[in-house]
Amino acid sequence: MIGSIFLLPNATWFVELAVVIVILVLMTKKVLPMLNAAIEARQDKIRTALEAADKARQAAAEADDERARVLAEAREQARDIVANAQSLADQVKAESAGRGQVEYDRIVANAHGEVASARQKAIDEASAKIGDIVFDLVAKVVGREVDQAAHQDLVAEAVAALQAESAREAN
Repeated sequence: MIGSIFLLPNATWFVELAVVIVILVLMTKKVLPMLNAAIEARQDKIRTALEAADKARQAAAEADDERARVLAEAREQARDIVANAQSLADQVKAESAGRGQVEYDRIVANAHGEVASARQKAIDEASAKIGDIVFDLVAKVVGREVDQAAHQDLVAEAVAALQAESAREAN
């Protein structure tokens, strides 16, 4: 009856116990160090990947800051270029307007000179002819021949008065 009690250990049980102990010893001596090495390698790999990710994130942030700085500098340079171009355009416009005004003044002065000279020429021609016309008219009114040489001083005085009046009108 003692053989039928399943709670009592027999020789198979001791063999099984020895096999389990041998397997546990082999596992702790051979397999467990390999598993621990693999786990540590995996942890190192993950740690390295996380550090690389942090470095990449930091580098990306620095690159973003650098990009923003360069973009701000480019915008500032663009503003300066536009301001300089506007200033240059205003300067060229002012210079062109000044040159145009000088040219206009020169043309107007030339025109005034030409008009004055044409007026003077017309007055001189009219003055020369007016003396003859006056004498012809006086001769017709008086009905006799008038001596032009005798009255030349009166004609010269009338012509001088006419020229003085035209000079006053010109000014």
